[in-house]
Amino acid sequence: MEISKNNVISLTYTLKLDHAEGELVEKVEKTEPLVFIYGVGMMLPKFEENLTGKVVGDTFEFTLASPDAYGDYQLDMIVNLPLDIFMVDGKVDYEMLKEGNMLPMMDNQGNHLQGKVLGVEAETVRMDFNHPMSGKTLHFTGEIIDVREATEEELSHGHVHGEGMEHGH
Repeated sequence: MEISKNNVISLTYTLKLDHAEGELVEKVEKTEPLVFIYGVGMMLPKFEENLTGKVVGDTFEFTLASPDAYGDYQLDMIVNLPLDIFMVDGKVDYEMLKEGNMLPMMDNQGNHLQGKVLGVEAETVRMDFNHPMSGKTLHFTGEIIDVREATEEELSHGHVHGEGMEHGH
């Protein structure tokens, strides 16, 4: 069966920065494959485009430039937030605000996002809300290990059920 819309895809992949010899970011093995419904917006569109028409046993290798992956790095995604929003019971947890820590946050519209602590000043915390992979070129290699039709329940819920749940990528 060729990969097409509403198929459940199981695959392995290796993600490196820039090119095939680049720094290893992530490796997903057959024992815990990435499992997702193809064509429902769970994955990067260009990632899926490179898998179209493949069948079980096919391998793949492709590179996504930052605009086709997580976008270019944006300076306006670096913001200074008031230190008092990080107070819990009237105290600031400076351990939590260590430089480099990733913190789950919520914007004014209630959207969940991850922020990276860049530094703490007297009254502000400098946060970076760019995706950790923004501005980066991503090189993927991998293999298709299973292709099947999604069930009606999976399609209505928008995610895979049962064995090999998706990793949330």
